[in-house]
Amino acid sequence: MGVADLSDRSVLPLVSVIVVNYRGADDTITCLRALRDELDYPADRLEVLCVDNASGDDSVERIRAAAPDVRVIESDRNLGFAGGCNLAARNASGEVLAFLNNDARPDRAWVRAAVAVLRAEPTVGAVASKVLDWEGRHVDFVDGGLTWFGMGYKRHAGEVDDGSHDAARDVLFGTGSALFVRAELFAAVGGFDERFFMFYEDVDLGWRLNLRGWRVRYEPRSLTFHRHHASMAEVSSAREHYLLERNALAALYKNLSDETLARALPAAMALAVRRATARGEIDPTQLEITRRGEREDDSPVPIDRSALAGMLAIDQFVEMLPSLRRSREEEQQARVRTDADLVPLMRKAMEPAYPLPRYLAAHDALVEVFGLDEVFGRPRRIAVITGDTVSERMAGPAIRAWHMAEVLSAEHEVRLVSVNALVNPPEAGFAVVAAQPRELGAHVDWADIVVLQGHVLEMVPALKKAESRKIVVCDVYDPMHLELLEQGRDTDDERRAKDLIGVTNVLNAQLRRGDFFLCASERQRHFWLGHLASLGRLTPGLYDNDPTVRSLLSVVPFGLPSVPPRRTGPAIKGVRPGISADDKVVLWAGGVYSWFDPLTLLHAVHRLAERRADVRLFFLGMKHPNPDVPEMGMAEQTRALARRLGLTDKFVFFNESWVPYGERQNYLLDADCGVTTHFEHVETTFAFRTRVLDYLWSGLPVVTTDGDSFADLVRDERIGVVVPPEDPDALAAALEQVLYDEEFAAECRRRIDPVRERFTWESVLAPLTEFCRDPRPAADRLPASAPLVRTPRPGRVAAMRRDLALLREYFDAGGPVEVARRATGRLRRLAGERLRGR
Repeated sequence: MGVADLSDRSVLPLVSVIVVNYRGADDTITCLRALRDELDYPADRLEVLCVDNASGDDSVERIRAAAPDVRVIESDRNLGFAGGCNLAARNASGEVLAFLNNDARPDRAWVRAAVAVLRAEPTVGAVASKVLDWEGRHVDFVDGGLTWFGMGYKRHAGEVDDGSHDAARDVLFGTGSALFVRAELFAAVGGFDERFFMFYEDVDLGWRLNLRGWRVRYEPRSLTFHRHHASMAEVSSAREHYLLERNALAALYKNLSDETLARALPAAMALAVRRATARGEIDPTQLEITRRGEREDDSPVPIDRSALAGMLAIDQFVEMLPSLRRSREEEQQARVRTDADLVPLMRKAMEPAYPLPRYLAAHDALVEVFGLDEVFGRPRRIAVITGDTVSERMAGPAIRAWHMAEVLSAEHEVRLVSVNALVNPPEAGFAVVAAQPRELGAHVDWADIVVLQGHVLEMVPALKKAESRKIVVCDVYDPMHLELLEQGRDTDDERRAKDLIGVTNVLNAQLRRGDFFLCASERQRHFWLGHLASLGRLTPGLYDNDPTVRSLLSVVPFGLPSVPPRRTGPAIKGVRPGISADDKVVLWAGGVYSWFDPLTLLHAVHRLAERRADVRLFFLGMKHPNPDVPEMGMAEQTRALARRLGLTDKFVFFNESWVPYGERQNYLLDADCGVTTHFEHVETTFAFRTRVLDYLWSGLPVVTTDGDSFADLVRDERIGVVVPPEDPDALAAALEQVLYDEEFAAECRRRIDPVRERFTWESVLAPLTEFCRDPRPAADRLPASAPLVRTPRPGRVAAMRRDLALLREYFDAGGPVEVARRATGRLRRLAGERLRGR
């Protein structure tokens, strides 16, 4: 993603730069002057605020004298880094907050580069700057790591900056010494946690942003240089250890899920004690009962302050628990990402961090006893939910759901859940369960990601709510409302209209709720983009981040097994009475539904049979395996026409039951070509005929009616013949060519091979696989995702002129009545806004 062009000042947000001072006026003044003199960012789009944390010296006077254009805020007490930043943020006017240590200086492009990322990528909530030492030779911050026991650390700190860290990437957190955050988002999450005072408040903030679905993006072009001594000059190593230990436990407690916390917190507290005794070289056996023979007295035992720090940290962590509990409840309710989602951003979660022998032994023991490798490596949980029958005999929706579960189960823990009454699955490497609609809530709660089809969303009302944080993937490969236009022809007009409204509402609910959508073809994608646009899902922020919108809607067609079909037994030729081993078999691989045109096909076979006595047409399945799907009128029309033409059991054969999914290859391998015919209408335009994929899998030349996406494929790849709709003569000629022109049929089969490779399930499901590796809410569903640059409110004079112009326009359009009507509408809107703001 390229950085947006920010040459136009009108698209530049106001940036509020926040600097906290505590008895470091010299460094602070140097920093503020650099902000004034060195930045490549318009001065009128920059606001600089400096908080003095009750320094008690002449800092305020000196800063005001040296930087009169800086807004100085005096605190009545030392609020720490976190509290000082929050105080300034509450007084800032900018759409972006930039936090800069007072002992740092910015590079010329520091602000501009960070703003470009925020403008270009609306799912980025914060930008972590690259930080080098004061001379620019060594790394201070280029990436963040987090241990399982809650301690954040700067990866690669102290290393020579050799250019290997100049690629942007997502991180768990940025350093508070140089960090940009969307102002609205910072306020929404409560800013920095002031209980931390200093240390890990930046780790905690980044962790919380990521849990809520926002990204923290490291941007190396946003560069600063850090002395890294001034802020620590008056903090002893023991106090530093104390704050690090205490705040690590606080961050851990707030942000881990219940399941992970149950294992990690007791282990982390035990490890903190061992870290303290190892650091202070305390004899841990001095009170063992077996040492009673040694001289004992009640005199004090000396203890190193660095060892005492760890014990006091646990004590004060306990003191913080009542208030931390409320924060934890808020964070856990707001989270949309799992601990497993964030493990990659932790980089090396199992890193021990301290090279102390006794400590390392305890670390290994705790990891093993509490099973922490399992916890921090827990696979993501995905529920694939379908309303279709999952059994040996499966139709399209269940087949699609089955293979989604199969492919995803290679990396994740997957449940395939069916709400159909018939669930009797073949053997699988993933869980397959039946559920009543009322039982779906438990499966949704279990899952990190829910992949759903059809009417499933309607069965889980809680999932439809805007405040639901569950990641939802909607598989809209089946435009049900277009199908219903054809399928509903057999019902009365009133019911047909109501059914259509109902199905359209079902689809619209999915399109409003989903975080990621799957469709079956580029044609469908264009169709669904129109739907999404009409519902307001194609926001400017989404478009700016991804002009293709494939991060929201991607093509995932039906697929094929990667293993070629292997015959396991006879099926049609020499088995079905009336079909010999030498006959030419045309296979209709699928059901007979209202949107298909088998009638023209029967007329074509009737004409072809007059000159080719060995032609045979075989309908693979007349009765749908899902008992909830009634037989459509077209099926009986097909049987009736075949009887009237004298074709039944002579040239045309009907398999009334549905072929088991694991046996379909035997029927395909007995055929000489595959056929699909349909009418010319809207359903055809956006349909995806999955039976054609079975033809490709088995290497069958395809004869198809024009008008759908597969007709384009057959024509472009020259793997069969495309004919006009409802033209029996053209269809008969096409069948004759693929059945009896051996050279043509052989060339079709040769061309099918490379096409087939593109449609393996592993290949076609790649967009879903990639999304599930790093699932996030859709950009427009993130809380606090308002536009970064907003239109300024007009002043009083401008507003009065605008209102007078509108008054004149309304009066000219309809006189006093129109003016009164418009005024009433405006009052109602204002009242509604006030009510919503309460």
